[in-house]
Amino acid sequence: MRIIAIFVSFIMLTTAAVATDVKSYTVSGGFDDVVFDVETAIVGAGLKIDTKGDVAGMLKRTAQDVGASKDLYKGATYFSFCSAVHSRTMMEADAANVGYCPYVVFVYETQAEPGTVVIGYRRLAGGGSSDAGKAALNDVDAWLDGIVRKAIGK
Repeated sequence: MRIIAIFVSFIMLTTAAVATDVKSYTVSGGFDDVVFDVETAIVGAGLKIDTKGDVAGMLKRTAQDVGASKDLYKGATYFSFCSAVHSRTMMEADAANVGYCPYVVFVYETQAEPGTVVIGYRRLAGGGSSDAGKAALNDVDAWLDGIVRKAIGK
C-alpha cells in the first residue's frame, strides 16, 4: 500500500511539473455541496475516482509541525482519476504524455472569502512533446473543462 501511495505522489509531482497552468471557475455556495457536485460529475462521466484528498485537513494537521499559524482554507479537496479512453488516446499519440496522468480536479474555499468556492483542474493544453501529443492533450483539457463546467451548471 505504501508503494502505491509513493507512486501516486510521484505521478502527481510529475504532473505538477509538466502542467503549466490551472483553469478555475468561482461559484457562490457551500463547499460540501460543490464538492458533492464535482464528485457526481466525475462519477457521472463513467470514471472511478482514485484519490480524494483533503488538502485543508492536511495543512491543519501539520500546521504546528511546520510552524504555521495561518489557517488558509475552510475546505480544500482534490480528486485524481484517469480515463481508459482519454488516457490511452493521449499516450498512443505520445508515450511521454504518461506524465499528465492522473488528472486532477480541485475545489477550495478560503478563510478570507467564505461562501466563494473555486473549482478547477490542472490544464493539459499547451503541453506535450509532439504535434499529435499536443492535440491529444488539448482534447483531454476540453474534456476536463466539460466535467468541471457540468459540476457547476455551466
